[in-house]
Amino acid sequence: MNAGRARCRLVVRGVVQGVGFRPFVYSTAAELALTGSVSNDSCGVIIDIEGAPGALAEFAARLRHRPPPLAVVESVERTDLPVRGGTGFHIAGTTRGSGRTLASPDVAICADCARELADPADRRYRHPFVNCTNCGPRFTIIASLPYDRDRTSMADFAMCERCSREYHDPADRRFHAQPIACPDCGPTLSYSGPGDPITEARKLLRDGGILAVKGIGGYHLACAADNQDAVARLRARKRRGDKPFAVMVADLAAAQAITRVDAAAAAVLCSPQRPIVLLPRAIRPDAAQDRQSAEASARSASASGTLPVSDTRPASDTRPASDTLPGSGSGTLPGAGTLPGAGSGTLPGAGSLAVAPGVAPGNPDLGVMIAYTPLHLLLFGLPGDPPGPQVLVMTSANLGGEPICYTDDDAAQRLPELADAVLGHDRRILVPCDDSVVRLVGGTELPIRRSRGYAPLPLALPMSATPALAVGAEVKNTCAVADGRYAWLSQHIGDMDDLATLRAFEGAEQHLEELTGVRPAQLAVDAHPGYRSSAWARRSADGRPVHTVQHHHAHLAAVMGEHGLPATATITGIAFDGTGFGPDGAVWGGEVLSAGYKGFRRLAHLAYVPLAGGDAAVQRPYRMALAHLWSAGIDWTPSIPAVAACPPAERRVLAHQLETGLGCVPTSSMGRLFDAVSSLAGVRHVVDYEAQAAIELEGRARDIDPGAAYRFPITDPDDTGVARIDPAPVIAAVVADQAAGAGPGLIGARFHAAVAALIVDLARRFGEPGAPIALSGGVFQNALLLARADRGLRAAGFEVLTHHRVPPNDGGLAFGQLLVAGAQ
Repeated sequence: MNAGRARCRLVVRGVVQGVGFRPFVYSTAAELALTGSVSNDSCGVIIDIEGAPGALAEFAARLRHRPPPLAVVESVERTDLPVRGGTGFHIAGTTRGSGRTLASPDVAICADCARELADPADRRYRHPFVNCTNCGPRFTIIASLPYDRDRTSMADFAMCERCSREYHDPADRRFHAQPIACPDCGPTLSYSGPGDPITEARKLLRDGGILAVKGIGGYHLACAADNQDAVARLRARKRRGDKPFAVMVADLAAAQAITRVDAAAAAVLCSPQRPIVLLPRAIRPDAAQDRQSAEASARSASASGTLPVSDTRPASDTRPASDTLPGSGSGTLPGAGTLPGAGSGTLPGAGSLAVAPGVAPGNPDLGVMIAYTPLHLLLFGLPGDPPGPQVLVMTSANLGGEPICYTDDDAAQRLPELADAVLGHDRRILVPCDDSVVRLVGGTELPIRRSRGYAPLPLALPMSATPALAVGAEVKNTCAVADGRYAWLSQHIGDMDDLATLRAFEGAEQHLEELTGVRPAQLAVDAHPGYRSSAWARRSADGRPVHTVQHHHAHLAAVMGEHGLPATATITGIAFDGTGFGPDGAVWGGEVLSAGYKGFRRLAHLAYVPLAGGDAAVQRPYRMALAHLWSAGIDWTPSIPAVAACPPAERRVLAHQLETGLGCVPTSSMGRLFDAVSSLAGVRHVVDYEAQAAIELEGRARDIDPGAAYRFPITDPDDTGVARIDPAPVIAAVVADQAAGAGPGLIGARFHAAVAALIVDLARRFGEPGAPIALSGGVFQNALLLARADRGLRAAGFEVLTHHRVPPNDGGLAFGQLLVAGAQ
């Protein structure tokens, strides 16, 4: 009776739990007339299947090549079994085998659930927690794997009869959707005042109030983005200085009304991850001023003594540099993918919605995200609702520098001084998770912060790793664990400058170990002797080896690993950032290295200048500008904006420090050079947040033709084999241009062009033709610089390795630390 039949056991590993994989297996088996069962266990999905050999082959092919949209199939292992007959296919429960499965990130509301939310005839109409197998919370509600309801915070809610039928029906979209809920049995909203929570919350926002909103990974603070008074009060309460706020809109049409959105940006905005996307504003108040200044200055460029520089693009490419930024090309999607919200459909064109100046002061970009939960859509309003704000500031509910608030007890303590009211709910958040941030360069994602929607997806390793933990850096901290051929990077944790963040770090690390089953046998830390993350690792090592990894080596190892370079690979890498401890005790940051996973050799660096006063030089870019002037032998003439910005008393103390070396550390930081040029050009002298001076300089330089550009000389290698990059001629040219009347935009454009040309020169000097050149470090968050450098390197015949899955900043450092430690 079993002639012509075969039976096998398939073990599917990857992100295959909580993504509709078992219903997919069930329906595929039924379609192909196969019998057997499917179940979850801790190593993945186990399928026992029997039928015609051709149908089995087709079934296995669909598993590998046509899985559900949210699934990530890493491997399918087959074991042939004796045929035993039987009829029908069923979905079995969860077993507790050995092995490891991969947890899914949180997923933005899908179109089907959004339609149900807005449908008065649907039983989940206006239900703030509508979700299905294809969307909803995952990572932030999971206590441990396997991913079953009793291991999530949804264990607090017993399913009603109708939800239970959907949950157990393999043909239903909510089959085994662990967060399944409805108004009869699910979580409920609460509001810190009388009345309907959504109605009162929308009224508060409309009237200019500040609302705390409990989301998927923590509490947000929200206010109307067009209300300058509300934005200013929120900024003051958070003690945020000038650091930009992100904004949220209901749909793509609203995003297009406030920013320039091309097809690539639209795809990321509407993706299941729904990150914050940094996009050029639809209207830039300073753009015309800078362009007019540049045109006037170009006519007298020779007065500055600068030399013309060949464009690093191929001759056939006649576009301005800005064409590689999002929104600059054609292909804008006119309102595609509009979700219910804002009470209407397509909005007017670009620039038609107001955003208050205080949302992102001095910044050419806006960080925009599209509503990703049903609660967000209800806040914007469904069709027929009273009008409300169409753009909301949406920022984490915490004081500047603190970790995100995510528990209700913590919210009760921290939110009263921040918010006028709280819109909460009774579904517990088990894992805090900030919004992710990306920008696009040449139509490709560049991660700035990898968190919600991406964590805890694993990263493939190019070699097998001993179980390990890497603790990252001091700012933009993430930690990571590795075992075998996978690494898991935590969600964004933040800056390790207080006890609350250290506790958040410990919680993230413990949860990551629980979720992955990794039990680290070794640890990896940054080489800086003062990092709190490194001190924590040494206290917690308990006899395990602790590997020290140089900062820029870790940056370059991260981009190598991201691109899957083998264990034996060596690349020429350029690591430009603000701060990294060097083996010679200096503050590195303008480095050219020959690097593999096992080690590195320094080839060249930006010439050392004194960093006087440590953090004071970072917070007051005019100090860095004066240090560069001093190193270049240029007098501190009061007509130079940076000199004028430095109070006379401080100037005298700074001069003494530079002359005696008191309180000075040598630095080769490219990030600090950007700060110095920003101050010399009159853009920014004092900063409220990291990289503010460089960000504003980049913004002023966009859409400006540099004409002539500055040049960095590169010395021959000294007796240690290391060359120096001399910034002095560039500093002199900047001062001359400013004195001749060149505007900040033109100076910024020429400086960006000079750094991009330097990168190409360094590749030609130290790289091999056609070989890869790796770019990493926080300076390469600069889209204008990265686009120019990438184009120039490719035109010169080099392969370019840049970040697409982990940030180039210190948020990706733990991944590189794992790779270096694993190679020892």
